Amino acid sequence: MHRSRLGGVIIDCQTEDLEGAAAFWSRALGLPTRPSDSPEDVNYVRFETAPNDLDVELQKVDHPSRVHIDIETDDIDAEVRRLEALGAKRVAQIRDWWVMEAPTGHRFCVVTVQTVNFAAEANRWE
Repeated sequence: MHRSRLGGVIIDCQTEDLEGAAAFWSRALGLPTRPSDSPEDVNYVRFETAPNDLDVELQKVDHPSRVHIDIETDDIDAEVRRLEALGAKRVAQIRDWWVMEAPTGHRFCVVTVQTVNFAAEANRWE
């Protein structure tokens, strides 16, 4: 048994001005940015959301700008297999998460748990 749920909305930006993009989206969404000193976050800007809200991030990318979702799970391998059984395909593993593609062509990521009340709010899969 494992759990998963919609975890976040990621705004992919093909830009050289991540700070400018973050300033726009911060004002547009009414969400302040959350600073990070982690070297892994160099291409990301996270926004402040309530503890149980969706994670909202800005990501600097090399592909055309778009928005994608993250599905958070307590068992990445099991969730990836479940989604493959529904017709999704693995695209690439990045660090500890997977980029997947839905049968509709949409890209999304399967990531580790990000939210505080994950266990209480996530779907249970046998």
